[in-house]
Amino acid sequence: MDKPKFEFWFEFASTYSYLSVFRIEEIAKKASITIEWKPFLLGPVFKDQGWNTSPFNIHEAKGKYMWRDIERLSQKYIIPFKKPAEFPRNGILAARITLAFEDETWVPEFIKKTFIANFAEDQEIADEEVIGSILLSLGLDAPGIMELAKVQENKDKLRAQTQLSADKGIFGAPTFVIGDEIFWGNDRLEDALLFYKKNYS
Repeated sequence: MDKPKFEFWFEFASTYSYLSVFRIEEIAKKASITIEWKPFLLGPVFKDQGWNTSPFNIHEAKGKYMWRDIERLSQKYIIPFKKPAEFPRNGILAARITLAFEDETWVPEFIKKTFIANFAEDQEIADEEVIGSILLSLGLDAPGIMELAKVQENKDKLRAQTQLSADKGIFGAPTFVIGDEIFWGNDRLEDALLFYKKNYS
């Protein structure tokens, strides 16, 4: 029986995904576990629930708690944080790039820089200039990468990835998937890695 992969499902607009993005590599490395970065879109998840935005915007008390929780946890993990002027932001372009170039070694760094732009620098990550500057900072062909990410094949690829998340039973981000096992939330990262190590390492 093949060993399942450790899948890290995240959304560029997700606050708790932001925390996990900056924690997962070091923790996984210590556990000798290779992670698979899985971008997807939460919009269809919200739509299925009858929401047109994040539940943190719909429920005032929940939203107030979440922002304070992110502030506390960012301090705990020593991760920079600045509440974005707009939430949630559109991460479609970043997700398409990540998925279109998923096998490239620069992708994890691109992911982290994009999250920093959104949640530490309050930049509009739907803006091609912002994403282009991130790609350029990595020494990459920004125009070429963005153009390729926008071709229909890669648009369809992201739609399929988002549908796959639903098929797996994913309902929020971040989510860690190991075979049929699902661990939801930044606070379940360690549990997911421990489960993987105990059962498959």
